[in-house]
This record gives sequence, C-alpha cells and structure tokens, in this order.
Amino acid sequence: MRVEDFDFDLPEELIAQTPLLDRTSSKLLIADYPKKAYTHNHFSAILDELNEGDCLVLNDTKVMPARLMGVKEETGANVEVLLLTQIEGDHWETLVKPAKRVKIGTTIVFGDGLLRAVCTDIKEHGGRIFRFEYDGVFFEVLDQLGEMPLPPYIHEKLENKDRYQTVYAKEQGSAAAPTAGLHFTENLLSDIRAKGVKIAFVTLHVGLGTFRPVSVDSIDDHEMHSEFYRLSKETANTINEVKEAGGKIVAVGTTSTRTLETVASKFNGQLQEDSGWTSIFIYPGYEFKCIDGMITNFHLPKSTLVMLVSALTSRDFILSAYKEAIDLRYRFFSFGDAMFIKGRNY
Repeated sequence: MRVEDFDFDLPEELIAQTPLLDRTSSKLLIADYPKKAYTHNHFSAILDELNEGDCLVLNDTKVMPARLMGVKEETGANVEVLLLTQIEGDHWETLVKPAKRVKIGTTIVFGDGLLRAVCTDIKEHGGRIFRFEYDGVFFEVLDQLGEMPLPPYIHEKLENKDRYQTVYAKEQGSAAAPTAGLHFTENLLSDIRAKGVKIAFVTLHVGLGTFRPVSVDSIDDHEMHSEFYRLSKETANTINEVKEAGGKIVAVGTTSTRTLETVASKFNGQLQEDSGWTSIFIYPGYEFKCIDGMITNFHLPKSTLVMLVSALTSRDFILSAYKEAIDLRYRFFSFGDAMFIKGRNY
C-alpha cells in the first residue's frame, strides 16, 4: 500500500489549539465496523458503550516538561534542548535547535547553572546525546526548569500544563501525551468501574517519532521509531481473564494498542509480564491478537496512526468516518475530539 492512500483534506481551523474546559464534553464518533455505522455523541457517553466484563486499558505514562531553554557555556548563544529518551543514568537522547551550534564536548547551561549538559555523541538523524549534571533529583530540577513539549501543530500557549496530562498519569518518561486518555476524568473512571468494567494499565513512553512525517512512498519501506513499554503481571492476568470470559478488550489510544499487540505477538496471543522496546508497525493486513476496540483521537493525514486505526477496520471505513467528522466540524489532533472504533470482531 502507498502512503498517499491515507491522505485526506483537513481544514486548518479544525486543528484544536486548546483543550476544552470539561474533558468529557468533547464529541465522540462511534465507528461500529460490524454494523458499518457511524453515530455521534459526547465523550461521557462512552460509559454506555462499555459493558460489564469488558476491560479498558490505559497508558499511565506521564509527560515530562521536556523542553529546556539554555545557553552555550562558551558563547552565551541560546539553545533549545528537547529530551527524548533516557538512555542510561544521566545520559539522554535529545533534539537540539539550532543543532549546528552543538558539537561533541559542547556544554549547555540551564537556569543559571541549576542544570548543565555536556554533548557526548551525535546521532545519525542529527540528535544529540547529553550527559546531565545537577544537584538533587533530576526530575525535580526538570519540573522547575522545563516546559511542556506541545506538538508542532499547536501554536497557542497552554495555560494549565496539567491539561496535557491524563488524570491517571504516573510513570514519568514521555515526550508527548497519550492524548486519547485526555478525555477521561476521575469521576468517569469511577462510573466505568462501578458498571463492572475492569480497568488495567500499561506503560509506553511516547517519543516524538509520533509526529515525524512518513517520508517514503510505500508503507513497506517505513521504519518505526522505538519506544519503551512495560506490562505488569497484574495487567496481563486481568486481560487474559477477561478474554477467556468473552469480554471485550478496549485500548485507550494507539500507544496502549501498540503495547498490547507487541506483547501478544511475542507470546502467541496471550499476555504475560514483559518490558522492552517496541517498533511495531500496524497497518491494514495486520491481524490483531489482543484488542477488540479502541478509543482514539483523530490523527494527521498520511500518518502511521491513521494506518493503525485503519487496520482495525478498513481504510475506506476510517477515511469515511474522518470525512463525516470533518463535515460535522469535529476538532482534530491532540486537544481534539474522540472516536470509539469497534473492530471486526467486536
């Protein structure tokens, strides 16, 4: 298949720039593939779509305030550093602007010396490896100095940085939010539990590869970025039990989906405790081994995320849903509206 097959025209004014005041008031498009039907509601109605005995799977990663503004120690020139992945200890892979100013051995100073970073390596794609130096606890220093790394298509300033964080965020390590989860509140999750729906958590630390455009013509030639995931024994047991009892597994977001499908692919459809790095690329033709449905936002044209949601149903079914969402003025991308996709076997 060609990347162009997943293109669509999106009016720029439909790209949501700010989050809604009430998380659950976003629109919800229910795309029911077995019935070949689309219906519309508000996100709070997700409660009516889940049944006793189902399992909702959430990604509990926490977004780091990963954008740091510093200066070169030697010249005082301004440099922006974006943390991507903790490699080991105080060594991090980063993106730097302007990159040409940063050579191996360059030292960047942040917050009048509260934090220092020495460049130790340059990656093939232009990223930099830094060794950070500080007193105290790194993430506490980062909370003091860092800014939230909003996606490049959001141009408005975020007034409340907690709105780019899920209410259940726990495991620090993402450079971007698992945005399908932004629609949930503590009250909604309590109502879902009270209905008899199991709630389970996985961790996948979202990298900025999520926003990188696909630069090849054929899907088969695309290489996915790697992201760190962790799936606990408790979550594995819960999901296995729900599946054996005939309940549906509903993943919240593409990150939860990729985690579950990575582990299920390793262990012949069953889940067990596991962690590591995944570069799984899901596109039409993929046979899902774990999930039955997915809650997700509306994604960028020609992105790997559009390909992933198309795999759960079909390309034509998803692109038709997107056309309907555009016609009805749904809000797109990270702060936008939501979609509940019921897959082939739902």
